[in-house]
Amino acid sequence: MSPSDLIERLERSFMQVPQRRGGAVCALILLSLIYFMPGFVGMGPMDRDEPRFAQATRQMLASGDYVSIRFMDEARNKKPIGIYWMQAASLRVAEALGVSDAEHKIWVYRIPSLIGAIAAVLFTYWAALAFVSPSGAFYAALLFASTLLIGVESRLAKTDAMLCATVALCLGVMGRAYMQRGRSIAFQSAMAFWGAIGLGVLIKGPITPMAPLFSAVVISWREKSLHWLAQLRPLRGLALSLALILPWFVMIMITTDGAFLRESLGDDMMSKVAAGQEAHGAPFGTYMLAFLVTGWPMSPLFAMAVPTLWSLRTHRALLFLAAWIVPMWLVFEAVPTKLPHYVLPLYPALAIATLFCVEHGLRHYGVWQKRIGVLLFLVPIVLVLCGAIGGFYFGLVPDPIYFIALPLVFWLSVRLYKALSQGALHLIVVRAVLLAAVSYPLAYSGIVSADVFSPFRLSPRLADAAHQISAEQNQCLHFQIISSGYSEPSLALLMEPDFRFLDSAAAGNFMSHGECQMAFVTQGNLADFNAHLSTPSAVREVAHVQGININGGHKTDIAIYVRMKAAP
Repeated sequence: MSPSDLIERLERSFMQVPQRRGGAVCALILLSLIYFMPGFVGMGPMDRDEPRFAQATRQMLASGDYVSIRFMDEARNKKPIGIYWMQAASLRVAEALGVSDAEHKIWVYRIPSLIGAIAAVLFTYWAALAFVSPSGAFYAALLFASTLLIGVESRLAKTDAMLCATVALCLGVMGRAYMQRGRSIAFQSAMAFWGAIGLGVLIKGPITPMAPLFSAVVISWREKSLHWLAQLRPLRGLALSLALILPWFVMIMITTDGAFLRESLGDDMMSKVAAGQEAHGAPFGTYMLAFLVTGWPMSPLFAMAVPTLWSLRTHRALLFLAAWIVPMWLVFEAVPTKLPHYVLPLYPALAIATLFCVEHGLRHYGVWQKRIGVLLFLVPIVLVLCGAIGGFYFGLVPDPIYFIALPLVFWLSVRLYKALSQGALHLIVVRAVLLAAVSYPLAYSGIVSADVFSPFRLSPRLADAAHQISAEQNQCLHFQIISSGYSEPSLALLMEPDFRFLDSAAAGNFMSHGECQMAFVTQGNLADFNAHLSTPSAVREVAHVQGININGGHKTDIAIYVRMKAAP
């Protein structure tokens, strides 16, 4: 079979939507794994957020304290407890299944994100059934699954993929309450809505309730009635949400003497609202521009559908989707602190709106849409070329499979362009998601998880060097290890519980006394470190680890010093 025949067969497979919902769900799970699994295990910790979550989870299990959250010696009162409990359960299951050294493997902590991403895809499909045909719902979920942003978040041990699942579930329930025009939704669906609200609050505070709240206000104002909201059983539902939220909230407030609320809402959230936190400030409209890349391949299709969205703006389905998307998007744009994943919970609604327009036929399809559609095949080409150019800039040569598969990306892009020029809308969607299915394994397995990425894995290489040094000598059964100058959270995750970060003076004093000690010291801290060594002769340099800090892309040189047992 020729490559052309194989691709055409794959395209036909993508176009054959399963007729039964069970078959559609199984197909979406399988396709989601194709999008999300490449690189899932092979990627090292991606600093800084995900190793902070993972290390805090690891400390929670070690301490047996399932209420308060700590990273190293500091209280981490920024996010609620939900994702930590999920990661803790994942770690315990991995250990029960015999995964060796599970607590140091970042992919174990990523499992809740993978589950959350797949759940978000399935809930998008279920939600879309309230607005489009079954085949349209399948393609909406598939289009969402193929977006760059959910693919990234499915591979990171953070809150956002699971948060997106809770919002997608709320979208489906609330959408049915509005679209069914007086016919009551099932009691179980209403309780699922409020359960998702409660779970979402435990994962990331007020984000999950925001979209349905804004949507309820907008739709009720337009309908001049709150009657449609009665289907959600708000009294019993709110009781369910509070039953999920309050037990932990009361315990954390007692444990921290109110510090959690003060730090999470006052210090963390309000600092993001008042100014760009942690150098992440950006102007209004940033998410619009970022969406063209982070929302690929959905974003060009959505942009092409804008004239249709406007012409059908009075349609009941689009009114609800607009009420779901627009207010919350404007809030995110208005907040000075901007990170790409903040708008991820709105992507399921954007995917459904896009397929709604595809099913109704894109209006005024012409030169403007074709020019926007160029981004469908231009974005992956630019990204893979940037990967190669960036690799050569840092002196890295991508895996040979990268260069073998690269022509396939170009070829699929040409086929997508042909569908675009013909205006074959469903074929455009199919070829776009197929291009994504080829591009993501190429990026994650061919670059990020390959040996070529080794210089960026400073923390794993330091941990490996420490283990090797320990194994090569027989004087010390255990080294107490510190790091000075290099303080990435991923290093804490990979080391033993007594590991610490110290400044250069404290590191020099630490290595001046005791025995069986090891220090990682960056070149910038070396002079001050040596100046504070009271017994330099007892400390010797045993190795160097050089690489590139993934945060900022700076070349980093780290010396490893040891202090052995004193001679008898």
